[in-house]
Amino acid sequence: MKKSLADLPEKKKIELERLKGIILEKVPDTQMIILFGSHARGDWVEERYMRDEEGMGYEYVSDFDVLVVTGKRSTAENRSIWDDVENKYLRSFNRYATPPSLITHNISYLNDKIDKGWYFFTDIKKEGILLYDSGNHKLARIRKLNREEYLERAKEDFTVWFGNAKDFYMQYENAYRKRKYRNAAFQLHQATEHAYHAILLTFTGYKPKCHNLKKLGKWASAHEFELKKVFLQKTEEERRLFELLVEAYIGARYKRSYSITKSELEYLGKCVKKLHSLTKKICKTKLSNLQGKRSPLGV
Repeated sequence: MKKSLADLPEKKKIELERLKGIILEKVPDTQMIILFGSHARGDWVEERYMRDEEGMGYEYVSDFDVLVVTGKRSTAENRSIWDDVENKYLRSFNRYATPPSLITHNISYLNDKIDKGWYFFTDIKKEGILLYDSGNHKLARIRKLNREEYLERAKEDFTVWFGNAKDFYMQYENAYRKRKYRNAAFQLHQATEHAYHAILLTFTGYKPKCHNLKKLGKWASAHEFELKKVFLQKTEEERRLFELLVEAYIGARYKRSYSITKSELEYLGKCVKKLHSLTKKICKTKLSNLQGKRSPLGV
């Protein structure tokens, strides 16, 4: 694993140092902090604008992908701690700062996955940059999956998770027809979440423990830019409608104040239908490429 940030601009080095400091301050159980993804590889995107056939513009900015390794599982799974870390980091700058995207796992979980050849984690070990090491643990040795194992796991993941996504969409349609709009909103959230999980598992073999559609969408969009066009958020109304879907995971089930209308559901339902169509297309293409070419693990 690399240890140098020499290829990063000074601004990003300062941001990462600040992020590391906040993590260590807030989470004493931290064992390792590893930068991975585009900033570790050197192919990050600072600003990217694209336009579709209708002239609509879309923006993409690479996050800091950071794996924080803890000693205890309970620390890794305490989402309130990590949300606090991200929020404090963003508030600490008076200017725009590269947004962080944290994934958190305890050392036993991480070493188990590396030992089993999970390519998401083996790639982090190979390509990542170690920002902090407590010195208390060592990472397991990498076991490469053979080509058949790699493809079979990706196929199974897509079949299970995209199948779940379609089932949830059918449940949304049933609830919508019965005018049970709050339940319909929750089912639609799950149809979205499971589609994103299908994409992430097919492309990386990894599914984060996360129900936040904003984060899942950002992670999935890193593998296919077209996904950013599914839930448009250029206008205040588009952002409001998407927020209704994001909030449905908790709000539609437990909050009396949560409300969604027939027309709002119809709009969001069309967006999720588009997401499913795109999910099927890009995942089938990925699986086809895996079957016909050498896998990313070089086997």
